[in-house]
Amino acid sequence: MERDIFLQRKKEVLSKIDKSNKKDWDKPILNLCNKINSNNNYYTTSSCSGRILIMVDQEKKAPELFRFASHDLIENIGGFIRVIEHIKGKDSLKFKLEPCILHVACKNLISARELYDLAQKTGWKRSGLISFDKRFILELSGTDKLEFPLTNRGKTLVDGSFLKFIVDKSNNKLKKSWEKIKKLENCLE
Repeated sequence: MERDIFLQRKKEVLSKIDKSNKKDWDKPILNLCNKINSNNNYYTTSSCSGRILIMVDQEKKAPELFRFASHDLIENIGGFIRVIEHIKGKDSLKFKLEPCILHVACKNLISARELYDLAQKTGWKRSGLISFDKRFILELSGTDKLEFPLTNRGKTLVDGSFLKFIVDKSNNKLKKSWEKIKKLENCLE
């Protein structure tokens, strides 16, 4: 009976419309999610392959919080600087690199432990159970982050050479996130 409820819930969740801002799967994590979702013990509830953001520097979530978001490498630093100049306005903005993250519903504690152990072995160091109530939800997260103030009330706080340095560093961290995704995907075969 418990298994039937889990599989019914899995079917319902996976048939829902994507509610993310992007409205689509990130390509670097899509195969991993498909592998997880093909296993009767698991299903994904959310995922991100990592992203670079420019966002309003405030604590509370609000509409128009994200001014720029990319799940891809930043290839053109000049274009990126132009984007910052275009969006900065009077708000204080921050630059943020977020690592890959994955939320997985697990059929039971045993299956959660098995996936947790695989994740740990493949570099997902910030991982653990975040829900025990109606279902076991395992959060798998990378550790590669960056965050710093970018503008203060419309005044840019960093120069182009610093931004180039940070973008190069962020691109490398995104690549590391994608390597972790691929390692876990390969372990699930």
